[in-house]
Amino acid sequence: MIPWLAEPDFPPLERALIEPNGLLAAGGALTPKWLVAAYRRGIFPWFSEGEPILWWSPDPRMVLLPSRIRITRSLAKTLRSGRFEVRIDTAFDQVMAGCAAPRDDAGGTWISPQMQAAYHRLHELGYAHSVESWKDGQLVGGLYGVALDRAFFGESMFSQVSDASKVALAHLAYFLEQQGFGLIDCQMTTAHLTAMGGSEIPRAAFSRALARLISPAPAAQRWPHTVEIAHPWARTSE
Repeated sequence: MIPWLAEPDFPPLERALIEPNGLLAAGGALTPKWLVAAYRRGIFPWFSEGEPILWWSPDPRMVLLPSRIRITRSLAKTLRSGRFEVRIDTAFDQVMAGCAAPRDDAGGTWISPQMQAAYHRLHELGYAHSVESWKDGQLVGGLYGVALDRAFFGESMFSQVSDASKVALAHLAYFLEQQGFGLIDCQMTTAHLTAMGGSEIPRAAFSRALARLISPAPAAQRWPHTVEIAHPWARTSE
């Protein structure tokens, strides 16, 4: 049994269910107050339309260290080619819509209009951000997530052209490394993120990392609209 919350006072993470993995609580609201309180503790909302708001903290947790992103030679070639123009925070709502669109793997449909409105508000306040891949003036891929102090919580990504989301993630990792961020939370394990350097860590270790990286009252952040790459993408691997 999980608790029904009336205030953003979340139970200890170790009370999360084993099956389904990480389900911690239900109820509450998707207001900035709730969302910031949740992410600061390593908790995120995930539910389908028609369900109550469900709050999760899975164990283990998939994370990517910005300095350890794995750039293959083929991706490095794409990055150096200038095939994509990468922008930050210029089309947040479009990125969310792209992530919410139905996919062949059925992913994305959990990003309901209610969720889109909630993260739009976080974006307005400077807590949620998008990284966008553009080609010939069209948005063709990107990602969005929540930034609290020195931790970034990735929510979703989409790609309409090969490598578009990978390029966005590579630029995000470079930008976060330059800004002193300690980790990118990927939430769930996927083959795509594992291939780019993501790895699983125990929930307890993840929680300790957040305690080091996030203050009790994290400030909003205004990010530049472009990422200036100061050096070639030399860190490559096969």
